[in-house]
Amino acid sequence: MSRKIAIFGLAVSLLGVCAPALAVDLSASAGFNSEYIYRGIHQKKSSVFGGLDLEAGGFYLGTWGADVGDGAEIDFYGGYGFEVGDFNFGVGATVYTYTGDFDDTYKEVNLSAGWNFLTFDAAIGSYDNFDGPTLDYQFYSLTAEYKGFYGKVGVFEDDFDGTYFEAGYGGTLTVQETDLLDYAFTVIHSDSTLLGGSSDTNFVLTLSKGFDL
Repeated sequence: MSRKIAIFGLAVSLLGVCAPALAVDLSASAGFNSEYIYRGIHQKKSSVFGGLDLEAGGFYLGTWGADVGDGAEIDFYGGYGFEVGDFNFGVGATVYTYTGDFDDTYKEVNLSAGWNFLTFDAAIGSYDNFDGPTLDYQFYSLTAEYKGFYGKVGVFEDDFDGTYFEAGYGGTLTVQETDLLDYAFTVIHSDSTLLGGSSDTNFVLTLSKGFDL
């Protein structure tokens, strides 16, 4: 883990050296989920999380972590996003790691394309799967957003399979023109194929706060 953090720090330094004319933004975030559910799969009840992000001229690097009960999930990601007229596109990569035995490592390439209120995301990845054979997966999602409301459908393919549906509303709690925190209320329905048993529906409250560094 220390090696990965060192590599991340080196990448940040190189970004600053190679692109001195770019405006560099560094930010952090912290928050709480009443249920930690990722891509329709339940991870942990009542989880805290936090992250650190660096952006410069469309390039981004970041790390994000969450409590998963048996240790922590720590993710590393980077990529590039750009706009062409009313369209936006992104390409990047993410590595999901775990400090305990909760899960094994996932590595994926991320692609995205958006227009107006619609965003399409794709992830093509592999799962180390402990002592078993490495598994390959694909994940696709389509999200529609309008004035804080959003709906999403996500689908897994290849060695992973299943579908989930997500809808919610998010905003910022403001008092006397001061932003206190961000909030979101979400309902997530995962089908029986995704969960390997019965389907499930969860209601999630998320509270978070971002900080410019």
